Amino acid sequence: MLEGATAHTTLPAMDMDRAAQFYTEKVGAVPEESGPGGAFFTVGGSTFSIYPTPNPSRGGHTQMGLRVPDVRAAVADLRSRGIVFEEYDFPGLKTVDGIAETGGVSAAWFKDTEDNTIGVVQVNF
Repeated sequence: MLEGATAHTTLPAMDMDRAAQFYTEKVGAVPEESGPGGAFFTVGGSTFSIYPTPNPSRGGHTQMGLRVPDVRAAVADLRSRGIVFEEYDFPGLKTVDGIAETGGVSAAWFKDTEDNTIGVVQVNF
């Protein structure tokens, strides 16, 4: 029944204008259709959406992952646009200059203006 379906991430936004500006100006996403219930964007070959919510709580985990061929180049590009990457030091996960190497994956994380955690991931296997 899901043949031909596509999946996309949906992110909550307390301030739709602020979030839309962040994704278009900082991330380089292309705005698509929008309405009172939310807005769709394309980044790379994928689509994601944001929706208005008064609820400030977030999941506390990566809410969207952007798979890239070169995480270092992507991090450098996003940093040049003003994005700040998170630094983590947990058992089994430590970032160095914003990038973690773990289990054949290189990854970095940043937060958007709405406190959503976005991952940038390079799969090395």
